[in-house]
Amino acid sequence: MKYIFSVIYWLMLFVCSTAWALPQQLPVPGGVVVLPLDSNANVPPEVTYDAQRVLVVRQDAQWLAIVGIPLASKPGTHKILVNNQGTINSVLFEIKDKSYPTQHITVTDDRKVNPYANDMKRIEAETAKINSALRHWRVSDSVPLNFVWPIEGRVSGLFGRRRVFNGEERNPHSGIDIAAATGTKIMAPADGVVSDTGNYFFNGNTVMVDHGQGLVTMFCHLDRVDVKAGQKIQQGEIIGTVGATGRVTGPHLHLGVSLNNARVEPLLFFPEREGYPSVE
Repeated sequence: MKYIFSVIYWLMLFVCSTAWALPQQLPVPGGVVVLPLDSNANVPPEVTYDAQRVLVVRQDAQWLAIVGIPLASKPGTHKILVNNQGTINSVLFEIKDKSYPTQHITVTDDRKVNPYANDMKRIEAETAKINSALRHWRVSDSVPLNFVWPIEGRVSGLFGRRRVFNGEERNPHSGIDIAAATGTKIMAPADGVVSDTGNYFFNGNTVMVDHGQGLVTMFCHLDRVDVKAGQKIQQGEIIGTVGATGRVTGPHLHLGVSLNNARVEPLLFFPEREGYPSVE
């Protein structure tokens, strides 16, 4: 019976993963745009946006640039630069305005809101390490965009919300929070390489998975980490368990997606799930 359940589970995982090819488009700060490229070459053009390399994939003989839009981007006309075997052209696209609500959060440990001076040294070092992992460009001919959800659970924190901790405004929320019990197993949403793990002041126990060409998923506040930096992992493999480490109000998974070093709406990359918010 256990064997039959396992076979059914992995068949469902395969169906879900193959049915989801490209991220949903949302041309707003924190969103994603998919731009067709004018190239018939067999090798992909090199694309940049705001001096960051951009993910390029091929679908039905068409090269596509998958561009992440930083939350700080201004509405209006933006452009990517396309280097097609030495010939450089630009492709224009429009970003619309989007207003994200404010979320007020009470944290019992005020040190997680106003760190001590010696905490700041640790935070600065950790921030540099995290940013390095998110900026890293790993060449990959096949970037998996067929994401599956890492856990079941209720979305308890939405992307892009301007957060106010204990009455003090801090950075917008760079991912989504999924509430789940401590010890809940977390699956890798797609194949990749573990680019970093660590126990960070704000993020707690953290795993980052590099899926290639600037696409990185981030998992924070874990109770346990089951993978190591440099380890190759496959979709569905357990990378750790849900916890309440770092700056939290209870056990949950912070799920982040970074694309060309822009933190973007994770819901754009995952299959629609009943009861979850829309991304309009």
